[in-house]
Amino acid sequence: MIIAIDAMGGDYAPKSVVAGALEALKLISPTDYLVLLGNQTLINELLGENKSNSQLKIVDCTEVIEMGEHPTKALSQKPNSSISIGFKMLKNHEVDVFCSAGNTGAMMVGSMFSVKVIEGIQRPAIVGFAPKAKGGKVVILDIGANADCKPEMLEQFAELGTIYAKATQGIEKPRVALMNIGEEEQKGSLVVQAAYQLLKDNKAVNFVGNVEGKDLFMDKADVIVCDGFTGNVILKLGESMYEILAAQGITNDFLAQANYEETGGSPIIGINENVIIGHGASTPKAIKNMILLAEKQVKSNVNNKIKEAFA
Repeated sequence: MIIAIDAMGGDYAPKSVVAGALEALKLISPTDYLVLLGNQTLINELLGENKSNSQLKIVDCTEVIEMGEHPTKALSQKPNSSISIGFKMLKNHEVDVFCSAGNTGAMMVGSMFSVKVIEGIQRPAIVGFAPKAKGGKVVILDIGANADCKPEMLEQFAELGTIYAKATQGIEKPRVALMNIGEEEQKGSLVVQAAYQLLKDNKAVNFVGNVEGKDLFMDKADVIVCDGFTGNVILKLGESMYEILAAQGITNDFLAQANYEETGGSPIIGINENVIIGHGASTPKAIKNMILLAEKQVKSNVNNKIKEAFA
């Protein structure tokens, strides 16, 4: 397996990315390889004696897409950037997965217009994770790619989430719920009410009804479906609970799992290849865990399973 990492992506790149990659090298399979994309001189300096590691390769990139740049313009005007080259390698099947904590918009545009959306899928989704009270993690989608959704899109997210949870977590029949403002069938916006009816009749989904915000951690579902606006808000709220306690010097093993560093990244699913996006403020720990998440996703073969389901 070949895992490509954007060494120039994130607020603390390349130092944080290189440090995280070195930590990941201690944990990934000895048959896996890491490709660091970015300024070769800077990366070599940070690697030091590790630059001779046989599981590491550097691809020199002369340009960087900054966090505040317009995604579409940046990708077209900077063909030698680490993100542009990462997608080129992914499209040409030179790597199995591409990870970046850089410009999220550029990662979404590259996903949709370089490796492209799987035929039959309306819109790809970004997957998030939250800890469950009884162990494991609930899959949440969408968490930011689609602020506004049609009922049919939410239905597809349920199908995508089902396949993802089954493939990566080994749950034979994942429980799928809609995030709503009440448990009753008639509650919520017109979009969510319509999605409820679609999911009730969808035989490919083990639909268990609505859940509320208070149910996020309560193990009432394995997959929670919502629009990207709602998903982003509830996920960031969960992260803030950990940050508030940490700032007060309080440790809590359960809420520590809500820290973005623990998962490391968020997969974009519904596209033809494996792409993982990380938090802009990714630390070495977050980068390490993003790489481990990428390895797990490729091994699960979830992308091919999604393609088969929507063929």
